[in-house]
Amino acid sequence: MSKLKKILKSCTTCIPSKKTSRQLITLRSSESYKRCLKHLKDLGISPFKTVSSNHMIGCYFNTNVSSDILVRHPYIKKVEKDFQIRAHGLLQNKPIKYRVPAGPLLTPATFPASVPWNICRVQAPAAWSTTKGKTIKVAILDTGIANHPDLRITGGINVIDGGSFADDNGHGTHVAGIVAATGKSGKLTGVAPAVNLYAVKALDKNGDGYVSNIIEGINWCIKNRMNVINMSFGILNSESSKTLHEAIKRAAKQGIIMVASAGNSGITYGKIDEPASFSETIAVAASTITNKIATFSSRGSGIGLTAPGENINSTWLNGTYAKVSGTSMSSPHVTGGAALLLAGRPCLSVTEVKRRLLKNAIKLKGYSSHAQGAGLLQLNHIFDV
Repeated sequence: MSKLKKILKSCTTCIPSKKTSRQLITLRSSESYKRCLKHLKDLGISPFKTVSSNHMIGCYFNTNVSSDILVRHPYIKKVEKDFQIRAHGLLQNKPIKYRVPAGPLLTPATFPASVPWNICRVQAPAAWSTTKGKTIKVAILDTGIANHPDLRITGGINVIDGGSFADDNGHGTHVAGIVAATGKSGKLTGVAPAVNLYAVKALDKNGDGYVSNIIEGINWCIKNRMNVINMSFGILNSESSKTLHEAIKRAAKQGIIMVASAGNSGITYGKIDEPASFSETIAVAASTITNKIATFSSRGSGIGLTAPGENINSTWLNGTYAKVSGTSMSSPHVTGGAALLLAGRPCLSVTEVKRRLLKNAIKLKGYSSHAQGAGLLQLNHIFDV
C-alpha cells in the first residue's frame, strides 16, 4: 500500500457523523488528482464532491485524526474545511414605509408603471434605448430559479445533487427578478430584462450550502461561458477559504464579471464577507429608498458600489411577488448593470466594465467608502465615452 493510500485510509471515512467533518483536498496536478481518486476507490470511499478542473476532492474526515501528515505529502496542495455558505436575504414580514426624498434621485414620472422604484433609482431605464442586455449570459449562483411569468430562464444546473435547478426557497428567484424580470405581466421589470438567464442551484431550500458546491457552480459557469455571475451569499462565521478564492481567480482569468453581496452584519462587524471581499469581485452594499445605507449592510474595506437593498419587490415562488431586504438584493442591480454595459459595449474588458460602473456612481452624503464604496449605482451614462 502506497504512503498516500495509507494516509487517506487513516484520515477519511465513508459515512458522515458527529465525529467527522467535510474537508476539501486540492491536488497539485491532474495525475495526482486521478491517483488520489483511485486510492479512495480502492478503500471503498466515495467523495461527496469532485471537481476535476480544480483538482479538488471533497471527503469526510475523522475529526480525531490529524490531517497534517496528508498536507505534507508532495501530491497535496492543500486541505481545507468545506465552509458553510448562507444567502444574504432577509424576508420582510411587514413592508417598510418611508417618505420619498426630494432631489435628483427621485423616480422620474415618465418611467413605466412596471418599473419599480429601485430599478428607476439606479437609472436602468435610461440605458434601455441602447440595450436591454440581449446576448449576455448571466448566472444566478443561488437557490435556483422558479418558473415565473416574468422570468425567461435559458438553462441551468443543480450542483447539489444533480436534480432540478428549480428554486425551493425563493431567494434565487427574487435575485433573478431584480436582474432580469421581463415585465411581460405588466407588474415588474428588472435591470436587464433581455439577458439570457441561467440558474446555478448551489444553495438548498434553507438558503444554505457549502464552498464545494459554489466551486462546482463557478466551474460550470466557466465551462458554459457565462459573462456575469451574481453571488448573493457569504461564508458563515467570518471564515476564509483559499480554495474558493482560487476558483474565483480562475473565473476572473476567463473574463467573467463576478458581483457579490457585501453581507448583512451591519456597522459593528468591521469587514465584508467572502466572496465579496475578494478583489476579483464587485462587492455591493445596500441602500434604502431614502438614500441611506441600510443599517444591516456590512461595512468594511473592499466595497465597490451601493445599490437598493431594502424592501425590494421582486419575483417569488408560485408566480407571486415578495418584498425582501438584504445585500442579496443590492448585488443583482450591479449584475444587471454589468450585463447592460457588456451588451452595449461588447469589447470592454472586465477592468473597464468595473471602472465605468464605479465612475458613474453617485456618492451618498454622510457615508465613507467603507460603507458605500464609490457610491450609488447609476446606469444613465455608462455608455458615454
